[in-house]
Amino acid sequence: MGSDNVYFVSLGCPKNRVDTEVMLGHAGRAGMNVVGEPDDAEVIVVNTCGFLGQAIEESIDTILEMAEHKHSGRCQRLIVTGCLSQRHPEELRREIPEIDHILGSGDYGAIADYLSPPSLGPEGAVPVGGSRPRVALPVITVSETPAYLYDHTTPRASAGPRHTQYIKIAEGCDRPCGFCIIPKLRGPQRSRHIESVVAEARALAAAGARELCLVAQDLTRYGADLPAPRPTLAELLWGLAEVDGIRWIRLHYTYPSAFTDDLIDAIARIDRVANYVDVPLQHIDPAMLKIMRRGHSEKVARTLIDRLRARIDDVVIRTTLIVGHPGETDAAFDRLARFVRDAELDRVGVFTYSPEAGTHSATLPDKVPIEVAEARRDELLEIQRQVSRKKLERLVGQTLEVLIEGPSEESELLLEGRYYGQAPEIDGTVYLTDGAGAAGDLVRARVTAAADHDLAATIL
Repeated sequence: MGSDNVYFVSLGCPKNRVDTEVMLGHAGRAGMNVVGEPDDAEVIVVNTCGFLGQAIEESIDTILEMAEHKHSGRCQRLIVTGCLSQRHPEELRREIPEIDHILGSGDYGAIADYLSPPSLGPEGAVPVGGSRPRVALPVITVSETPAYLYDHTTPRASAGPRHTQYIKIAEGCDRPCGFCIIPKLRGPQRSRHIESVVAEARALAAAGARELCLVAQDLTRYGADLPAPRPTLAELLWGLAEVDGIRWIRLHYTYPSAFTDDLIDAIARIDRVANYVDVPLQHIDPAMLKIMRRGHSEKVARTLIDRLRARIDDVVIRTTLIVGHPGETDAAFDRLARFVRDAELDRVGVFTYSPEAGTHSATLPDKVPIEVAEARRDELLEIQRQVSRKKLERLVGQTLEVLIEGPSEESELLLEGRYYGQAPEIDGTVYLTDGAGAAGDLVRARVTAAADHDLAATIL
């Protein structure tokens, strides 16, 4: 393999970040030098997101920006991977001829083959280092049904803070949600075995991880696709509880109807599992839940919230909601707004509906004008801002365990950190106004002030 410099761009969700880190691992094993600037790279890899319209635009803009380096810099090869590649490979090839190779969302495990010196074309071959000719690789390598799943033996290199790491415990999704394109982009659900996840967690802990964020499209269906006796998420958590060095295990993307009593007990009883639950509800109105094909009812969602609060001490609940979905009436939205006000969830993200070709929802009538959807989003965010501030003000005077992230971007005189109720990148921050510590340190701090989404505290 070559020893060229390679530059990676990772777009989209934490699951995509894991994919990028796997590609980084393969690049290192192949002898490539990973560089921090595209100007220094002979090879540029863009790992794209193709989930929503805005993400697609960002991906295309990034590809075009990186393509300029083939004209003005030292870049010789441009490789595009990820969900946008899976969704629109032919369009990418046609519209952006600077792209040399396109890999689908289930084909990035073969990235090392595409990092080596360029071929003459789909039917050609070139000598590599004086050896026998190598058959050229195709421009497009996109599996019709993604099937790849990395494991603990797969090379992986961190692309973020070592103290916080993501572990993808499953890939793909079998849910029929009407608005979601993920099953077509990522394929059917396929879960890793408990032993593999625990082995990876031990390696990450040995490398300095203090926080593990478990991600999948649907954590609560973990293991359902494996042969009997099928492992469960609760059993996985008990296995991860034995990993030394980890302080917080955080759950992202749990599904309302699949929350078992065993899972709630595991969160409540295992000290290393953060009392933090990310459960995307998307809506609360019964008619909208049916239109969205969510597979659960308003009663299921409200009952789950009650169960979590009754059985997990100081549980922090995060959700995401969609407004402007086809069929969302004023009455349906009003019901959702009342829910956000009355349920007083700790964190709420709100998205305006994005019609995605290939989904059931995109074919529905009763479209909601974008200006109406945006007004509804803003109204919910304002309600939640007030809820969030009120809940955070209750923490003033309390002592929290805070994971230090490093110096604050606001001022070099401050440190930034998070307590268990704040997930990385999507929730607020604890600003530490005095004291010292390094990134990855866990400190005890007394909360002195609260804002809409952030806290100020002093290290004890």
